[in-house]
Amino acid sequence: MKHTRNLNLLALGIAVANVSSMAYANNASPMEEVVTWGTEVRASSIKIDEKAMAIKQADHISDLLREIPGVDVGGAHSLNQRITIRSMDDKDLKISIDGANQNTYMYHHMGNLQIHADILKSVDVEIGTNSVINGGLGGAVRFETKDAEQLLKDGQQFGGRAQASYGDNSGNSIAITGFGKITDNVDFLLYHNDVNKDNYEVGGGKIKDANGVEVPGTNGEVKGLEGDVKDTLFKLGWDITDSQRIKLGYETYEDKGNYSYRPDMGLATDVAIGIALDAPLVWPTEFTRDTLTLNYEAEFGNTFVRASLFDNQSTLERDESAWQNSTAVIRGTPASDSSAIITGDADNQGLNLLIETGLDNHTFTYGLEHVKYDTRYQARYVFGANAGTTVSSSEEATNISLFIQDRIQLTDQLALIPGIRYDESDVDSATVDKSYDDISGAFAVEYQVNDNLLLKASTTQLFKAPEVAEVFVGAGLGDTPNPDIKAETGTNTELSLAYEDAVLGADKFAFGFTVFQTDIDDYIYDYAGRNFKDNVGDMELEGYEVYFSYDIGNLKTLLTFSDAESDLNANADYAALDGARIDRQQGDTISLNIDYHVESLNLDLHWGILSVDDVSADLDLDGASLDNAKDSFTVHNVSARWQPESLNGLSLTVGVDNLFDKYYASQSSRTGTSFHPLFGQLYLLDYEPGRNMKLTVSYDF
Repeated sequence: MKHTRNLNLLALGIAVANVSSMAYANNASPMEEVVTWGTEVRASSIKIDEKAMAIKQADHISDLLREIPGVDVGGAHSLNQRITIRSMDDKDLKISIDGANQNTYMYHHMGNLQIHADILKSVDVEIGTNSVINGGLGGAVRFETKDAEQLLKDGQQFGGRAQASYGDNSGNSIAITGFGKITDNVDFLLYHNDVNKDNYEVGGGKIKDANGVEVPGTNGEVKGLEGDVKDTLFKLGWDITDSQRIKLGYETYEDKGNYSYRPDMGLATDVAIGIALDAPLVWPTEFTRDTLTLNYEAEFGNTFVRASLFDNQSTLERDESAWQNSTAVIRGTPASDSSAIITGDADNQGLNLLIETGLDNHTFTYGLEHVKYDTRYQARYVFGANAGTTVSSSEEATNISLFIQDRIQLTDQLALIPGIRYDESDVDSATVDKSYDDISGAFAVEYQVNDNLLLKASTTQLFKAPEVAEVFVGAGLGDTPNPDIKAETGTNTELSLAYEDAVLGADKFAFGFTVFQTDIDDYIYDYAGRNFKDNVGDMELEGYEVYFSYDIGNLKTLLTFSDAESDLNANADYAALDGARIDRQQGDTISLNIDYHVESLNLDLHWGILSVDDVSADLDLDGASLDNAKDSFTVHNVSARWQPESLNGLSLTVGVDNLFDKYYASQSSRTGTSFHPLFGQLYLLDYEPGRNMKLTVSYDF
C-alpha cells in the first residue's frame, strides 16, 4: 500500500508508538537498564534484572540481546554478529559505537557490527523507529564503551581489573583494564582484551546435511572459526567544569584467522563448494576497525547538549592466492585466474549533535547528523591471466539530517509528542548518482492513567535512500545502473501498554505489550536481478512483543513473547515475488529467565530458556531456494556467580550454555537448502555451538 507523504498525518492523532517497559509513579524515562560489569542494556520494550545479565559471561552480542523480545542476533562466526529487529537486519537499523556510525555494508556474508561484548559500558536498543530522532527503518542500537568515570569508586584515584575466561567449546580470553585520575579533572582508561577462538563442536557432535546424514570428515567440529580477536581501547576524559565534559577515545579492533570463505554459511556448504572448486576450506582473513571519537557533553540550566565527532575506518582483507592451486573452471574461466589479495575499505566520518531544552511544559529535543561514507575495493592479482594487475573501484555517499521534537505536557497525565525531520542523501554509486531528500513527521500520545499504568500511541514516517554497494565484492564493480531507483519511505505505527504494581503476592509484578505495523513503500531488494538492486514493491511487517515479570524476595522471573511477520505486495515487474517474506523472519519466540540470590553466600543463580517455533516453507527474499523451512528449537543456559565477601573484588562465574547440547541454528542466521548452478544442492545451516562449559574469574583492584 502507498502512504501519503506529508505532515497532515501529524494531525490525525491515530498513530501509535512503542510504550515504555514500565509504568512509573514518577513518570520517569521509559528506558530501562541492566548492568554487567558496568554495562547497561537499555531497551524500549522490556526491563531485565541487572544480575541476570552480570552472570551471562557474554562473549557474543547475542548473549546480551537475545532475550529482548523482537530482537535477535544471528551469525555464529565472530565476523557475523548480525543484529535483527522485527526481522529487519542491520542494514535497516542505525548502529553506532560511542556515537560513531557503524553502518558499513562490507560483505553480504558478514554482519555490520564487529565488537566484543566485554568492552561495553551500555547498549541502548530502540525497537522500531518511533520518533524523528533516530531515523532509519527498523530501529537503532547504540553501543557505548567503558570509561574511567564509570569504574572509579568513591575516593579512588587509580584502579584496575583483570579477567580470564575459558569455554571448553569456544576458546579463552584475557582482559586487562587500568583506569584512574591524572588530575582532579582529567581521567583515563586503557583496556585490552585478547580472545583466542576455537572451532566449536555442534550439538549432538555430528554435522549433518539436509537429509540428516553426517557430512564426511567433519567429526562434529565447525572448521573456519579458529582465530584471534584483539580489542584495545584508550579513553581520556576532561571535566572542563562541573557541567561540561570532553571525552577523547580511540579503539582498535582486530579479528584475524584462517576463516571460512562465507562466514554466514554452515560448514556443509563450505565443504561442498570447496570440493566442487578444488579450493581450500579456510582462507587467511583479517578484519580491522579503528574508531576515533571526540564526545562533548554539557548541561546549561534547562539545556543538555551532546555532540560526537567521529572517524570510523574498517578494512577486510583476504588472501585468495590459494586459487592458483585450483583446477576448476567457472563459467569458462579458470578459477586460478581469481588468485588475488582482496581488500575492502569502508570509512565513516561525521558529526552527531543532540540538544534537549525544557521550557515550561515543553521539552524540545533537536539536533543534526552528518555522515560521509567512502568505500574502496582493490584486487591485486598474483597468478594466472590477470597476474600483476590491480582492479579497483570506489563509491561514496553523504547523509545530512535535521530534526526537532517537542514533548508537550498538557496535564500531569497527558503528553503529546510531535516531531519533524529532514533528510538529504547524496549517493554516488554504480547503481545511481543522485540526491534524495524528504521531510518526515511523527506524532505520539502518552497517557499516564495512574501511578501504575501507562498507555502510549504514535506514528512515525520513514525514509531511507539507496545505499552504496557492499564493499568486499567490488564496491559497485560490475553492478547494473538503475538511475530510476527510489528511496524507501513508509510508516511505523505502534500501540503499547505498561503496568507495574505490587500485586498477586509479588514485591513487583509488571506486564506490558506492544503491537506494531511497519509499512515500507518502494522496498529495495539488493538481488532483484544479477548485480541489480531495485524497488520491488511495498513491504508490510506486523507483530507484537509481550512481557511479564514477577519478583518476590530474592526470586526474579521474566517471561517474554514476540512475533513479527512480513509480506511483500510486489510491483508488476516482480510479480513472482508477491507475498514474499523477509528472509530473517523467525517464528514465535518465548524466553523465560529465572534468577535467585542466595544472600548468605552472596551467590547468584540464573536459568534462561529460549524457545523459537518453527517457520513453514514459503516464498521469501534471499532465502534458501529449495527448502526454506526453519526448524524450531529450545535452548537452556544456566550459570552461577559468586563474590566472596572475604575476598573483596574477586568474582567467580561458572555456567553451561546450551545445557542439553541442542543441534540448532538461529532463525536469523542462514538456514535451509539451496540449489546453485555450479555447486548443486547446498545446505546453508549456520550451526550454533553445542554444549559449552564456561568459567570466568575476575578481580577488581
